[in-house]
This record gives sequence, structure tokens and C-alpha cells, in this order.
Amino acid sequence: MSVSHAINAARSGLQVSGLRADIVATNVANATTPGYVRRSALLAETTLGSTTHGVRVAGIDRARDDGLTGQRMLLTSDLSQASLRSSTWQTIAARIGNSTDGPGLFNSLNSFESALKAAAATPESEATANSVLNAARSLVNQLHGLSRMVETQRAEADREIADGVTIVNKALKEIEQLNVEISSNEEASVQVAALKDERQRLLDTISEYIPIETVQRDRGSVDVVTKEGVFLIAGKAQTIEFSPSNSFVASQTVENGQLSGLSVNGTDLTPGASAWSAVSSGLFGALFTLRDNDLPELSRQLDSVAGDLIARLSADGIDPTTASGAPGLFIDNNPGAGDGLASRIEINAAVDPAAGGQLWRLRDGLAATAEGPPGNNSILSAMVDALTEIRSINENGIQGSFTATQLSARLSSMVGQTRIAHDSVLASTTAQHTIAFEAEQSLTAVDVDAQMQELLLIEQAYAANARVIQVASQMIQRLMDL
Repeated sequence: MSVSHAINAARSGLQVSGLRADIVATNVANATTPGYVRRSALLAETTLGSTTHGVRVAGIDRARDDGLTGQRMLLTSDLSQASLRSSTWQTIAARIGNSTDGPGLFNSLNSFESALKAAAATPESEATANSVLNAARSLVNQLHGLSRMVETQRAEADREIADGVTIVNKALKEIEQLNVEISSNEEASVQVAALKDERQRLLDTISEYIPIETVQRDRGSVDVVTKEGVFLIAGKAQTIEFSPSNSFVASQTVENGQLSGLSVNGTDLTPGASAWSAVSSGLFGALFTLRDNDLPELSRQLDSVAGDLIARLSADGIDPTTASGAPGLFIDNNPGAGDGLASRIEINAAVDPAAGGQLWRLRDGLAATAEGPPGNNSILSAMVDALTEIRSINENGIQGSFTATQLSARLSSMVGQTRIAHDSVLASTTAQHTIAFEAEQSLTAVDVDAQMQELLLIEQAYAANARVIQVASQMIQRLMDL
């Protein structure tokens, strides 16, 4: 090799060192950038014929482990689902309350029972009768509020599904475009590394909603397929279809056609459906489960509590002034409406002065036309007995024998147990996701200390190549001086 070749080789070394330093600087600058993957230079010798003439950067290597990334994306779907279901049930449990302290269904019913017992002990007292009416209003309002909460949660889930579909469809179109850009550039270029980072961010966004996998295609492009095997990108991005509902009532379901499912080109993706293609996890999994299963079941359980109250206080024998089968203290204001009884339960207008009734009818009978003896507590005592009677129930997931307050306590307990179960799933899923995420990061993230060590090696290489040029130049100068 001639001296001039040595100088050219050293110059190529300087150029490569500069490029490597630029890559290190970019890595360090993006050490905390979400989705950034560490880069390194792929070096190759420069040859002319069979002779080496220096070094060159053959491309940019983007640190990756497709297996770990794929596993982490699937766990991201599981974590998104577990997180949403846990937070939703925490909200529900806080709203329904428990059987020990604070506001809630049990305490409202317990307060009503206590007021009724006080009225039975002092039937002549208008104050205790007022307490019964106020406690009954509070109980009715509690059931109405819980019913509204359930329907609001269902409506919010439906809106979030619609928003999620928009987000996922947009991400799919952007990935399709990125595939085109990636395949039209040199696969190991700086530009492609940045494009792949952006594509992975979009894949991560989609994986929050749907568990997905990627299939590598020519020239760096990828197809996207759900865990169940439905292609969301097969060269071209597919469109996920969903129609949000404009209003919500308890009777709306996917089965009766009043709520929309999720589909792609006619393939049913709806979580919970019997189709092989049904999405099993992600935010869509959580949102559909809440909208179509968890919340409707809770609504029916609230209906059971409301129905139990109505049935207990309208039982034959409690009020001798009413006919058999006549409404009692609590009524259903639309008996033929089906689901949603907790939203329809009302106080019988006969005892409500605000509705034209008379408060003394609590004591003397709903159909009484005149006040009776002030010391007569037979009807009030019969209502207390009806509330404290142990009755069997086996519907809407509630099974056993309970008094009225015990039934509400059972519902509160079931909600609390569901919350605890989802909290446990969240803790387990979080741990699994953390392990996968940290394993992926250990291979792909920027370690600033390691980059500083790399920079020292680059500095040494740069100095060595500069020294080669200096020595070679001195040799040439000596020849010139002869």
C-alpha cells in the first residue's frame, strides 16, 4: 500500500469516526425520548478490486429484538384491559359503598329501615313519619343515581370505543404510508431507522386497543394482524367499523341490534362474541366487556334490589286498606318497561304531600280516606317485618337468603370482591409487563454510560487516524525535501 493510500484510509477512518460520534450524540440526546431505539454504525471495509482502501459506514443498525417487542405489545394489550377494568370497578365500588361506613346503597336502606322502626315505636309522631318519607326519598334517589351511573358508564364506554376506532384506523393508515417510505429507502439508512421508530410508536398505540402481531414483509415493511388472526394491514390498511349509539337505556344490547359491534370487512371482532375472530384483550376488550357484560349485569342486580323492596312492601297483609296485588310504599312507575327498574322505582304518591298525598297514610294505610288512631302501629310494624323477613333469591348472579338490608350488603360485597379481583389481575399483569418492558429496554434503549464509553473509543480511533495522516504527511514532506 502506498503512502497516499494510507492517507486515504486514515481519512475514511476520520469520516467514520465523525459519523459514529454523530450517532452517539443522537443516542444520548434521545435517551429519554419515548419509543427511541438505540442506533449504531455498521462498518465495512472499502475495497477496490482485492485491495482494502479504508473503512465505510455500510448502514445504521437499529437495536431490536422482535420476539421481546412482540411479547411486550401483547402484554401492553393485557395491561390496558386490566387497568381500565380495575379503575372502573374502583369507581363503581366507591359509588355503591360498603356495609360499614360512608354513604352508599346499604347505608341508605339501613337508614330507611331504622326510620321505619322508629316510626313503628312512635306512630303518633309526625316527625318520625317525616323521617321515614325522607329516608325513602334518599333510598329511591340512591337507586336512581346508581342506575344513572351505570348507564353513564355504558355510554362513556361506547364513546371511548368510537374514539379508539378513530385512533386505530388513523394509526393503520399512517403505518401503511410509513411502509411505503421505508421500502423506498435504503433499509439500513438513518432515515429508515427514524421511520421505524415512528412505526413502532404507532404499533404500540394500536396494541393498547387490540392485541396485535407483525409480519415482516419485503424491504422492511410489515403487515399487522390481530392475535386471533385477522389482518388489519395486508399491504393496504383495513378499516375497523363501529357505529356509536346516540343514547343509552338498560335494554340496549348487541344481541337485539341496538348496539354496534366491531368488524373489519365483515369479520366480527366484537369482544365477547362467539366468533373465532373476537378480540380478546386491550382497551376494546375492556370497553366492550364493561358495556355489554359487567355494567348490564350490575344494572340487573340493582333492579333486583329495587324489585325486592317493591315486593316486600306491597305484599298482601301489610296494608288492610289496599286490595290484593295493589302497589305498596314503593312502586314501579312503568311496570311494562322491563330492564331498568332501579331507575323507575318511586315513592307511592299517596303518602307524599309533595305529590298530593297525605303523610298519615304511612300509619293508617295507603288507601285510607281519613286519619286513624294515632297510636296504631300495625301497618308500620308490618312493613318493618317485611323488610327484616329473610327471603330467598337466585337471579342476576345473586343467590342466597337475605333480609332487605342484607341483600344490599350482599350486592356491595359482590362489587367489592369484583374490584379486588380486578386489582389483583392488574397487579399481576403490571408485573409481567414491567419484566417484558425492562427486558426489551435492556436490549434496545440508550445506556448513557455505555455511550460515553463508546465515545472514548471513537475519540481514540479519531486520534489514531489523525496521527496516521500526520505521519504519512511527514513522510511525503521528507520526500519532497530531498
